[in-house]
Amino acid sequence: MTGTRRPYVRPVDFKAGLVDMSHGSGGRAMAQLIDELFVEAFDNAWLREMNDQARLPMPPGRLVVATDSHVVSPLFFPGGDIGCLSVHGTVNDVAMAGARPLYLTAGFILEEGYPLADLRRIVRSMAAAAREAGVPIVTGDTKVVEKGKGDGVFINTTGIGVVPEGIEISGDRARPGDAILVSGTLGDHGVAIMSLRENLAFETTIASDTAALHGLVAAMLASVPGIRCLRDPTRGGLATTLNEIARQSGVGMRLEEDSIPVRAEVAAACEFLGLDPLYVANEGKLVAICDPGDCGRLLEAMRAHPLGRDAARVGEVVEDPHHFVQMRTGFGGSRMVDWLAGEQLPRIC
Repeated sequence: MTGTRRPYVRPVDFKAGLVDMSHGSGGRAMAQLIDELFVEAFDNAWLREMNDQARLPMPPGRLVVATDSHVVSPLFFPGGDIGCLSVHGTVNDVAMAGARPLYLTAGFILEEGYPLADLRRIVRSMAAAAREAGVPIVTGDTKVVEKGKGDGVFINTTGIGVVPEGIEISGDRARPGDAILVSGTLGDHGVAIMSLRENLAFETTIASDTAALHGLVAAMLASVPGIRCLRDPTRGGLATTLNEIARQSGVGMRLEEDSIPVRAEVAAACEFLGLDPLYVANEGKLVAICDPGDCGRLLEAMRAHPLGRDAARVGEVVEDPHHFVQMRTGFGGSRMVDWLAGEQLPRIC
């Protein structure tokens, strides 16, 4: 039996160790890092097979696939970190098709010299988010780049899900007269990140809203299966999301400023930083567009869920050959809510 035993290998030093080039070499150090960090944290039957791919059972329905790369700076922020964000972001992209997320993949690009203790913290946060969402991470990849050629950790995640028959949700289905709803307060994630970057202190901590939204979506679909559009307003915020849908559907949008939910501390931070909350990123909110006759029932279902208790109707879809998004202001005037000309908040997700 001694001939089949694995040679002793010193455990990875997660307290004081650093990522080095050997962790991406394909050799023993890489295998050890995978075993002692990723497999231990993400453990499930598919991952344990240790293949370069995962063989997965699929229930009936239409396949949905979404992929996202996460480059947020800083990597840790009030309310979350790049680990849980990478899970929530991709789960939500799948859920916005009305799909049930089933599996995730994870690719890591690590910078030489990054502390292993921080990497373990990120991976454990990612594992906890995946377990809470009920969506296992079934395969992945690790690469290491030289010091100075990365920024600590970049994570790519791909999500796979299934849409049941009879659900037709797409950005090209908005119709004039439809109601525009949001699931809660806007701008929390982007302001949490920016406040940390700028060392701003407020009486109340502004925390990211990062969360997996597929449970909320399931509750909404159980109440209103005919939802037209769903979208999570991440980069570019509500304004960019509605401009995208208006262009896809060939319609216009009209918002009511007084109906848009924004926390007072977020509004104050945006005013201080010269930002418009409509363009600030969110990671735990969604936009829904539905037939006006379904609006009351859908709002009730959203508000009954913990992630939708601040849901509100914020406007309506209108006929407009120019596909403009406009807003009636609190003063009774009107203003354009146009596309961003540049990047308002870089490295936000």
